Formats: sequence, C-alpha cells, structure tokens
Amino acid sequence: MARSPGRTLAAVVLVSGVVGAVLAGPVAGVALAAYGGLGVRGALRRQAHRHADLLRRRALEQLAGLAADLRAGLPVPAVGTWAGPVRVTALARAAVHLAERTGAPLAELLERVEADARAADRGLAAAAAQAAGARATAWLLAALPLGGIGLEYAIGADPVTVLLHTPIGGGSAVLAIGLQVAGLLWAERLGGARGPVR
Repeated sequence: MARSPGRTLAAVVLVSGVVGAVLAGPVAGVALAAYGGLGVRGALRRQAHRHADLLRRRALEQLAGLAADLRAGLPVPAVGTWAGPVRVTALARAAVHLAERTGAPLAELLERVEADARAADRGLAAAAAQAAGARATAWLLAALPLGGIGLEYAIGADPVTVLLHTPIGGGSAVLAIGLQVAGLLWAERLGGARGPVR
C-alpha cells in the first residue's frame, strides 16, 4: 500500500528532527526537520506535477485520436469509459451530450476541447517560465546564510558551535530557519507555482 504524500512528508520531518536533535541538539533537529521537509515537499510536488502532466498528455492524445476516429466514421466509445484530468474529461463528456442532443458534429467539438486544453497548457507553461526567475531568486536568498557561515569559517570563527550551543545563537538560528521557510513558501505562492493539473 502506497504511503500518502502527507504521511511521507510528516515522517521525513519527524525522523530528520529526531536525528538532528540526537546528533547535535535541538537547534540542529529544527534545522534538519525544516530543510528535510522542504526538500521532500519539493520532490513530492515535482512528482505530482510529472504524473498529472503525463495523464493530461495521454488524455489529450486520446481525445485527438477519438476525433480522428469519428471523422473516419468509427463509433463513439461509451462516455463512462473515458478517463483523464477532471476538466478535460468533463468537457469531452459535455461535448458528447451536446452532440447527442443537438446533432452538432462531435468530432469538431472534441477537436475544440483539445485545442482549448492545449492553449491552456501553453499559457500555464508561459506563466511558469515567467515565475522561474522569482523562484530562483528566492532560493538564492535562502542559501545566502550558508555563504555567511562559510565566510565566518574562512576568517577563523566557529559559527556552527555558536548557532547550535548558545541560547542567543540557537534562538537566532530557529528564527532564521522559520523566516526562510516562510519566505520560500510565500515566494512559491506569489510565483504561482501550480498544483497538479486538473
């Protein structure tokens, strides 16, 4: 039985937090939980996008094939057997009902549904390309503290000990991690990162 994405994310956050806390203290636990959660969340979202895009492409190919079959004079398969993204399937079923009730040419209606879905895909791809710069900037800004830690090591300081084992350093680290996570989630929302295509 496959584990749900929410459970996978919760398990990774919990295990990362416990491992970090055992190895280097509570601040390290918070850091590993937060960054591990962000990484797994991103991987799960990419997997969901790929799966939804694959289903959508297959549905559009089936729709185009069905329209071609109809133009060739082949019979329409039962509407209940159609599967695919919710919006495309609903529009295809509506086209069948409209054709049955009004006598409109079903092949033409299905071709229009397919053309509309492909135009929507092109619009979403253009919007994602426009938002890619903003997302890259957000990730660059989130990674800047690592550069600061590296610079401190280069001048002979030990920032990790301060951040993990002093009250002021630990409080600062937890606050910074919280702000980073909130900033990345906010930038994702502002950038229009879409969910799985329906």
